[in-house]
Amino acid sequence: MTDAFLGVERSLTGRRWVGLSVEQDRQAEAMAQQTDLPRPLCATLARLGVPLDKAEQYLTPALRDLLPNPSVLKDMDAAAARVADAVRKREQIAIFADYDVDGGSSAALLICWLRDMGLPATLYIPDRIDEGYGPNAPAMAGLAADHDLILCVDCGTLSHDALAAATAADVIVLDHHLGGETLPPALAVVNPNRQDEDGTLAHLCAAGVVFLLLVAVNRAMRSEREVPDLMAMLDLVALATVADVAPLVGVNRALVRQGLKVMAARGRVGLRVLSDVARMDTAPTSYHLGFLLGPRINAGGRIGAADLGARLLSTDQEHEAQALAERLDTLNTERREIETAVREAALAQAEDRGLDAPLVWAAGEGWHPGVVGIVAARLKEASNRPAVVIGLEGDEGKGSARSVSGIDLGAQIQKLAAEGLLIKGGGHKMAAGLTVARDQLEPAMARLTEMMEKQGAGLLGPSDLRLDAVMMPAAATVELIELIEQAGPFGAGAAGPRFVFPDQRILFTKPVGDGHLKISFGDGGPVKLDAIAFGAFNSDLGPTLEAHAGRHFHLAGRVEINSWQGRRSAQLRLEDAALA
Repeated sequence: MTDAFLGVERSLTGRRWVGLSVEQDRQAEAMAQQTDLPRPLCATLARLGVPLDKAEQYLTPALRDLLPNPSVLKDMDAAAARVADAVRKREQIAIFADYDVDGGSSAALLICWLRDMGLPATLYIPDRIDEGYGPNAPAMAGLAADHDLILCVDCGTLSHDALAAATAADVIVLDHHLGGETLPPALAVVNPNRQDEDGTLAHLCAAGVVFLLLVAVNRAMRSEREVPDLMAMLDLVALATVADVAPLVGVNRALVRQGLKVMAARGRVGLRVLSDVARMDTAPTSYHLGFLLGPRINAGGRIGAADLGARLLSTDQEHEAQALAERLDTLNTERREIETAVREAALAQAEDRGLDAPLVWAAGEGWHPGVVGIVAARLKEASNRPAVVIGLEGDEGKGSARSVSGIDLGAQIQKLAAEGLLIKGGGHKMAAGLTVARDQLEPAMARLTEMMEKQGAGLLGPSDLRLDAVMMPAAATVELIELIEQAGPFGAGAAGPRFVFPDQRILFTKPVGDGHLKISFGDGGPVKLDAIAFGAFNSDLGPTLEAHAGRHFHLAGRVEINSWQGRRSAQLRLEDAALA
């Protein structure tokens, strides 16, 4: 085990601090010397695995250089040819989409593209409670009776029986969830996570797959007629990629980076209105997509009408967008209240079982299926263990699972379904869904616990706090932060950098809001820095800093730009601290 960073074995939030490896530290030093880039930025690039000779290129990623040829994905050419043919013949097209942000964004991409081609499309999103996840036979048969082509987005890879019911129409699956040994009966199954794919594009979300399809269709039809501007649609791809927690590496990083620029132009009425409803007053970042916009768009599928999010993202009518955005904002507030009640009950149950088990799980009567995924994520964060949360109703339970780095949960849940312990289940490495018979709940969770133990989940300690470098208050300038942000966008698979301000004196403290703490600090020099610690009083962090009594602390967190009344300044989003 490597030495703890600054010797911090247990911080005020109970974590061990871990810095760069020896190799990464050497790489950062060499990069700083050869490129003249600031040392904190070089530390971030080294930790992200950027080669020494690729630093400058990494800071300015070009989508044209990173976008793969769509044809590398199996069935892509057949899918693109069929969609192009449907447009030429003015056929009836239906879109069957999942009810989350990725599904809604994927559907909106297709609806907007087809609308630009003068072709309306039918949107169908199943009800989470009445129909559950993915295609079902009655819905597919009904759509096939009235349409020539059905596009299943963000779902369908495991839906053999449902797709077989669509006998009167061609079906194309555009998905990214883990495939089984056999493919469903469809004209094309375009999925980078098919068993027979090589995995090089496994990080794409469904909207990324749909975008590649549209690239291929544009390419096929460009000689015949004017085709839609796909670059203008990257805001939807960025939103889906971040909200679906797809890793921000390779082409995903370029898609999100360009998509954020498109979103900042506020051209899509649905996102513009939703941003205003969510009181976003700065240019969008991956944080806004994941924590402000994403949850609101998801709220319709969780506890309201499943199609609200897709309708908002695809509308070109201001009044409709305003009504949908306000409705989703209200539903999101209701969702938070429901989530709080389920989270408290689930955490109490999981604590009784033990948060140090290889699998942390909880199940409760009537727990809303729309919030079990969020609660599973909270249990995972609290325990640093894979987590499953299940809502029981009647003879069945519907649940969601979330994993931690290094533990493949989706494949094991799929295996559990194949063994007959689940009615159905599937997903990807970090997230999965499942349906279980009530009388099989205990045996299924016991078997899944056994599977998680074999992957080493029971040996995981409290999550470490990973830190990139030391920084002093005088170095934390707006200019440096803007430069560091060029290494982003940051998110899953490419965590944003954290820095430590060592041996700092607390100059001012003030509790604010609901359990937050504002402070200012300095190292004795002329520059002091402001910081905000959200949820500081949920641990020893807030009380200890507030009662600092002149003691010095190491302060860790993310540096960011605070905009207030036209003035921009550097501040620290404080996440942790330790006595110096």
